[in-house]
Amino acid sequence: MFKNPLMGLDYPDVDVIRVEDTYYMVSTTMYFMPGCVILRSYDLVNWEIAGYVYETLEETPGHRLAGEQNIYGQGMWAASLRYHKGTFYICFVANDTHKTYLFQSESVEGPWRKQNIEGFYHDAALFFDEDDRVYIIAGNSAIWLTELRSDLTGPKEGGIRRIIVEDKDHPSLGYEGTHFYKINGRYYAFFIHSLRTEWFRTEACFSSDSLLGEFTGGDILQDDMGFRHSGVAQGGIVDTPDGKWYALLFQDRGAVGRIPVLVPLYWEGHAPVLGINGRVPLQLEVTSTRPDYRYEPLSASDDFDYKPSEDGKIHLKKVWQWNHNPHKELWSVTERPKALRLHSGKICENLTQSYNTLTQRTGEPESAAWVTVDGSGLKDGDYAGITALQGCYGAVALTRDKGEYALVMVGKSSPETSMTEDYGHTLPEKEYERIPVDSPMVTLKCRTDYREERDEAEFYYEKAGKWIPIGSSHKLTFKLDHFTGCRFGLFYYSTKETGGISDFLKFHYETVKAAEPVDA
Repeated sequence: MFKNPLMGLDYPDVDVIRVEDTYYMVSTTMYFMPGCVILRSYDLVNWEIAGYVYETLEETPGHRLAGEQNIYGQGMWAASLRYHKGTFYICFVANDTHKTYLFQSESVEGPWRKQNIEGFYHDAALFFDEDDRVYIIAGNSAIWLTELRSDLTGPKEGGIRRIIVEDKDHPSLGYEGTHFYKINGRYYAFFIHSLRTEWFRTEACFSSDSLLGEFTGGDILQDDMGFRHSGVAQGGIVDTPDGKWYALLFQDRGAVGRIPVLVPLYWEGHAPVLGINGRVPLQLEVTSTRPDYRYEPLSASDDFDYKPSEDGKIHLKKVWQWNHNPHKELWSVTERPKALRLHSGKICENLTQSYNTLTQRTGEPESAAWVTVDGSGLKDGDYAGITALQGCYGAVALTRDKGEYALVMVGKSSPETSMTEDYGHTLPEKEYERIPVDSPMVTLKCRTDYREERDEAEFYYEKAGKWIPIGSSHKLTFKLDHFTGCRFGLFYYSTKETGGISDFLKFHYETVKAAEPVDA
């Protein structure tokens, strides 16, 4: 038996395929690098990171956090994953560059070849038909089907281009998040949208017996699993080797982010039916194609003990991602053995503009991370610590002022508005507490609590073997300014002069598992 949602971590906008006995899932990573994560599973429930499609997508000022520029709330999202005649394909747009990207590889672990498709295709689905003609289906409210040239570089002259479904004048969210299939000779387009009467994510499906014919259908799932009136929708469908079908969708789960949900799919004639009696089951049995397989964890501790691999490069654990493009000259795990060393490279107003913040996803229902910071190389005005990273972030840090060290808890709060109102506006950073310390060697902890809609982070420092709270509980909020779930982040930045260093040692990660649910 498994429980929904699946892993308690932020993996939104999922697409899923099966290649022989192996399932692959792609998810949005936006401004985190390496980007476009691909996960692997043998049962659709347990997942591990297979790899990333790119180390960095572009080298624009925003991607590099140059000056005050950034791509928060932008970057890559809603990728389409396909496997056709021995080649994997990944297609997505980046909302800062306004380009459509296509990557190809014979191995899901890469290397991947990069190209662009002419045009901008929002939430695109790539589709290879049986006659080897290829299409891209994309849009918001009006969903366009566009035939591509055989080299996938752009629209085919004289090829099919038409609207297949339209959701005119929707007051909230019209059809988007397209996933497109041909099953038993019939074409199926799956979408997410909101109810017109209220904000509620809903899954819809339309089908036709021809690409030129009329697509008919409607809503096929409207359920929130009893959680915050938050609907389950948007994702791909996949069949198992023994002929069962599932949809892998996601649900908004508050500040922790958007988490995958597995929903059984049945067929009534040509029509897909999601869930059991219209509901997403909280428990369901699944079958593994490799029952004895042991998965690598999706979150992990790290002692930063790294050696160059066969290619001569340092490869951090796959669970780590940098906030925006890393500045390679400003970080190392070899300058000081068993330590992540960060060099200061710019003057920042706050940690969201700092280079080389190293992140992992926080998890529900509770998670915690702690790390030892050696700040003996800090300069006056420097900050080094651990954060609960979102637009409304909180953090605990070691700082130095006039040669004296102190611990501070800082944070940004969010006004009481909806997820989309003010596009995630946050209030100025506030310092909640400052405690002088004698030593530049400190151990700092961040704990997140998502139980019962708390969505809070708390911060601590270690003293005489005990955790001492600092500051106050900090409210976390998922909004469109960052558009990602809260992450733990190790950060270092300067406010007065550059040139300092900070070392991070013995990072520990811990997730508190939820109790087994009772099926409703």
